[in-house]
Amino acid sequence: MDPLDAALAVLREEGRPLHWTVIQDRALRRGYLDPFAVPDVRRELLAALARGAREGRVIKVDVGVYAAPPDAGAGGPPGSRSADDAGDGPGARRG
Repeated sequence: MDPLDAALAVLREEGRPLHWTVIQDRALRRGYLDPFAVPDVRRELLAALARGAREGRVIKVDVGVYAAPPDAGAGGPPGSRSADDAGDGPGARRG
């Protein structure tokens, strides 16, 4: 599993912001990251979290603390949007 996908899986399951060290520990314990497949787990995870924050796939809450975006639990591939997300569905926010 890609380090960013592993981090997102942990963040979705926990449902709250976590420090990157906790994300790393839980991803390793749950088998989302394989230390034999990813030789430098720490570096790869930190780089993936930084990239994910720049791309909007994770939210940087504080120094070293990350959260899944509110829509991270929704089905569909990243970047896909439903009618509600597009702002024209029944759940759309108005003025």
